[in-house]
Amino acid sequence: MDEIDKIRAQWAKQRPDIDTEPMALIGRLQRTARHLSEEMGKNFSAHSLKPMQFDVLATLLRAGPPHALSPNQLISAMMITSGTMTNRIDSLVGEGLVERIGNPEDKRSVLIALTKTGRERIDKAVTDHVETQARLTAILSTEEKQILNGILKKYLAAKR
Repeated sequence: MDEIDKIRAQWAKQRPDIDTEPMALIGRLQRTARHLSEEMGKNFSAHSLKPMQFDVLATLLRAGPPHALSPNQLISAMMITSGTMTNRIDSLVGEGLVERIGNPEDKRSVLIALTKTGRERIDKAVTDHVETQARLTAILSTEEKQILNGILKKYLAAKR
């Protein structure tokens, strides 16, 4: 019996008329998400990155050479507001991890590109990030990971 089961037992005594199964599921999902975020945050910190910085740098890296996107492409890929993106970009420019360069396809706009320092840092951070995620999910078998991933994908698709 875990803490969530204890909470459900308390509710069963106080309010036997309510179904607390959804409460248990959501509680476990929230605790799991918090644990995963904390553990992945340790990796980001080890590379002197904040989670939001990691997201921008990783988005640029996975875009492929020349590892540059327009601010609008970054906003679309990350589903955040333009104001939030501007703040993230400014922070990363200030740390020398990205730079604003002219867009060769549109002289009126800029691209956000990884610098050499940014590329080196995100390469190392991504390698460690994937290792961290493997460690965090190692408790599950390959089949369990596939089943859980399928269930979560179904849930998220229904919420669009």
